Amino acid sequence: MLGSGLSNQVGASVAALAFPVIGPAGVVAIRQWVAAGVLWAAGRPRVRSFTAAQWRPVLGLALVFAVMNLSLYAAIDRIGLGLAVTLEFLGPLTVALAGSRRRIDALCALAAAAAVVVLTRPSPSTDYLGVGMALLAAACWGCYILLNRAVGRRLPGLEGSAAAAAVSGVLYLPVGALVLWRHPPTPAVLACALAAGVLSSAVPFLADLLALRRVPARFFGVFMSVNPVFAALVGLIVLHEHLDMAAWAAICVIVGANAVAVTAASPQDHPSDIPHNETPISPSDIRA
Repeated sequence: MLGSGLSNQVGASVAALAFPVIGPAGVVAIRQWVAAGVLWAAGRPRVRSFTAAQWRPVLGLALVFAVMNLSLYAAIDRIGLGLAVTLEFLGPLTVALAGSRRRIDALCALAAAAAVVVLTRPSPSTDYLGVGMALLAAACWGCYILLNRAVGRRLPGLEGSAAAAAVSGVLYLPVGALVLWRHPPTPAVLACALAAGVLSSAVPFLADLLALRRVPARFFGVFMSVNPVFAALVGLIVLHEHLDMAAWAAICVIVGANAVAVTAASPQDHPSDIPHNETPISPSDIRA
């Protein structure tokens, strides 16, 4: 689990190194192609047998794939890795809290909202576009969780996710071709983009599957809460992005709110027989 989280955030930081040459769109295109290859090989979807009812959530998931990673990488380019990933994490946190009537979840929501205000600190100099892109990524992650659960109920194994990743990869073919033609990458830049795809897609996917054979899904969900902390640390070490103490405190509050929301959920809220180990944050909820 530690390796999965670190790999994901190191991959995002390596992707940022390629932004000056091919931009977020070019890096995302390459990442989507890597993710499509990995998930297709793992899921081996039988797309010819898909029904219209099965294709609908798959196509929705593909669209979310395409928008989610582009908006996140655009946010990282503008406001930094730690802040972007933390704001994006509001997506799964919102899904975990949605519909709950428990007092502790209401307190978690209020704490997270206050932390967001501290993180963004609205002022004339605030990069509202960057913050907006991160919040768009959060909304996409929340939609991704809900769509992935629908796909899991309608298709066996990883077939739905693999098909969605493949469609998303196809959508990025013209985008990636145009960007790479207009801004030819150097070997170093291409290596960074490919490494981002491997580190942020292939490695976490395989590591998560191995981890979930050894630990309960709920514990896995709690552990995923530390990803914003990993992002801030990796941003500091790799990208030299410095956050003040107030920002670090706000990140910890959001992390704590998610951990409390997941651990406080009753087993009846998340039965174990739902496909893909459905929990507030489950292996099927991890961005590809």
